[in-house]
Amino acid sequence: MSEIATIGLDIAKNVFQLHAVDRSGKIVLRKALRRSQVQGFFSRLPPCLIGMEACATAHHWARTLMAFGHDVRLIPPAYVKPYLRRQKNDAADAAAICEAVARPSMRFVPVKSPQQQSTLMLHRARDLLIGQRTALINALRGHFAELGIVVAQGARNTRQLIALLHEEANPDFPAAARTALQPLATMLLGIETQIAKLDKAILAAHRSDPVSMRLAAIPGIGPIVASCLAASVPDASLFQGSREFAAYLGLVPRQHSTGGKARLGSISKMGNRHLRKLLVVGAHAALYSMKSGKTRTAMADWARSLLAKKPFKVVAVALANKMARIAWAVMARSTTYEPGSKGVAASAA
Repeated sequence: MSEIATIGLDIAKNVFQLHAVDRSGKIVLRKALRRSQVQGFFSRLPPCLIGMEACATAHHWARTLMAFGHDVRLIPPAYVKPYLRRQKNDAADAAAICEAVARPSMRFVPVKSPQQQSTLMLHRARDLLIGQRTALINALRGHFAELGIVVAQGARNTRQLIALLHEEANPDFPAAARTALQPLATMLLGIETQIAKLDKAILAAHRSDPVSMRLAAIPGIGPIVASCLAASVPDASLFQGSREFAAYLGLVPRQHSTGGKARLGSISKMGNRHLRKLLVVGAHAALYSMKSGKTRTAMADWARSLLAKKPFKVVAVALANKMARIAWAVMARSTTYEPGSKGVAASAA
């Protein structure tokens, strides 16, 4: 046990696989642990370097093992795969993690606190409910269209369809159709109530986080995007610069370059899909207001000049890239965004 210097730990629901080496890289232990045995084993182990994939429950186990004095590092699963030899199994995964965590150029995922994970749970739950609401709205609109009843698009206009279900005296509406659609309408109203509760909880989390409050000052970033950014990126200083942060979010062109010739395609769409979606949606909203010409800032002038040459959606993605870079500066340098004539970030008081 005292010879162990580095451990690769492949976590799972019930059986965890451990691969340990000494300082020279020699394998000293291969062991399978039941979930109930993990804490007892690592509590008796002298402090060492432990690598794990940044997957489900990884942040919980990282906090647990760090409490025992270990140096725990989370690795993106895509960065572990190149070190996997031939067949895939838990033992091979643990060996690959042990090899990857010792690489000097490896990049790691910062361990999130329970509060940050809870904030992200609010976002994930809200996103799930919004998807279910969209499915119910589409179902109601489709069924009503079969009877020749069509309303304008938009979630708010669905209320008109729900009102028709409560008109018991309407002889033109079949009773069987009313019986079939009333459960869908009830579920839709219940989901909208729950979404409103989650919005209030996200707003409360946003107001209690100073980093999120500073991020909300950036055009296109409101409480929802700001709180998600602050919770998803605990330590922005891990990125070397704003370009690297934008690349992490997948908001930069995908490269397929060779022989000194650069070939750039559409955006890579790598990294955090939910965060990227929020930034692009926020950029669309900001671009609509910038397009009118009422906003006179450097960012708005840049966006309008780009709109004269590029399609609206292309400019929106470019604006999302710029928003991500500004957000990195606000988080990494502890600054606040001030939309002056140059649109720069000024030092926080």
